[in-house]
Amino acid sequence: MAKQKVAMLTAGGLAPCLSSAVGGLIQRYSDVAPDLDIIAYRSGYQGVLLGDSIEVTPAMRERAYLLHRYGGSPIGNSRVKLTNIADCVKRGLVKEGENPLRVAAERLASDGITILHTIGGDDTNTTAADLAAYLGANGYDLTVVGLPKTVDNDVVPIRQSLGAWTAAEVGADFFDNVSNEQTAAPKTLVIHEVMGRHCGWLTAATARAYIQKTSANEYVDGFMMNAELKGIDGLYLPEMAFDIEAEGERLRNIMEKTGQVTLFVSEGAGLDAIVAEREASGETVKRDAFGHVKIDTINVGGWFQKQFAAIIGAERSMVQKSGYFARSAPANGEDLRLIQGMVDLAVESALHKVSGVTGHDEGQGGKLRVIEFPRIKGGKAFDISAPWFVEVMDHIGQKYAQA
Repeated sequence: MAKQKVAMLTAGGLAPCLSSAVGGLIQRYSDVAPDLDIIAYRSGYQGVLLGDSIEVTPAMRERAYLLHRYGGSPIGNSRVKLTNIADCVKRGLVKEGENPLRVAAERLASDGITILHTIGGDDTNTTAADLAAYLGANGYDLTVVGLPKTVDNDVVPIRQSLGAWTAAEVGADFFDNVSNEQTAAPKTLVIHEVMGRHCGWLTAATARAYIQKTSANEYVDGFMMNAELKGIDGLYLPEMAFDIEAEGERLRNIMEKTGQVTLFVSEGAGLDAIVAEREASGETVKRDAFGHVKIDTINVGGWFQKQFAAIIGAERSMVQKSGYFARSAPANGEDLRLIQGMVDLAVESALHKVSGVTGHDEGQGGKLRVIEFPRIKGGKAFDISAPWFVEVMDHIGQKYAQA
């Protein structure tokens, strides 16, 4: 029987779990299967296509615990869709006439890989499933076990994706400083734009973390630094319906009363309407290799700023985005515990040749298990009827409805 060989890759956007997940996998294999060789493909599937990998040496294994201290990915990410042949050719990852799926499969086979761990979102892990199926159909046995990474927390049917808790906590820390901009000038509108293309979970969780963080503050009566200044006046998610005119009226009343307005906005709130509006005007909206709208080119926060600033009488307005700051952080304690559980299960399953994605399966009562690839999907909507979210909105004092 041929000796098993492990490979891993991280792909898609960053999340506060990648470095720790890589370190955790190396540590776990070093404990339970120390004789297995481990490599990491550099920059995700790009590294697979180009044959660019990092050999994990004994010295690297001994110091893998240090990876838990850092954000980012120690092996690099990229956004590569193996079934988007034209994009792979354009980027020089394959030659004209080559099938990227076949090139990747042949690379894994030639490298002697028997276990592949993919740390990423639904696109990353469904691509891995395609690879495993291709190899299986061509007589090569590859076990693929993915770990779910996304700050959006929007992978079906996984209850909690890696890195999302940390992103919410760090986003709250970020805005705790930014909120002080309300003291820089009278009648200021501050908009905190938070990541979340289709799912508002991160914006909602960041707002909750911010409220929890600031609720313990003590203030000096009589000064402007108070609970009002540190408050949130409006929160907008992709899952929520909202009337700009009605909200504008409500926020204008707040501005007249307090002299400031603070909003938390998901980068996907109103996105479809904004994209449709731009495409109707003849503008070409840029998209990535997976067909997703390039959010940075849309500037949802800026759209909300444009809609509200004049209506509410703001003399100064600004949009601050916590996304890159939050997603690049090292994992917090909650995520480290979640990562450890998923890493241990991923290694155990891989050694027993069970493929899928680790996660707490909402379809099976939240049990931590390896979930079958065909059930993995992206774009899970946030449930705005969740009791904790109801509490957040009650605290803000904003009425809301399902979109």
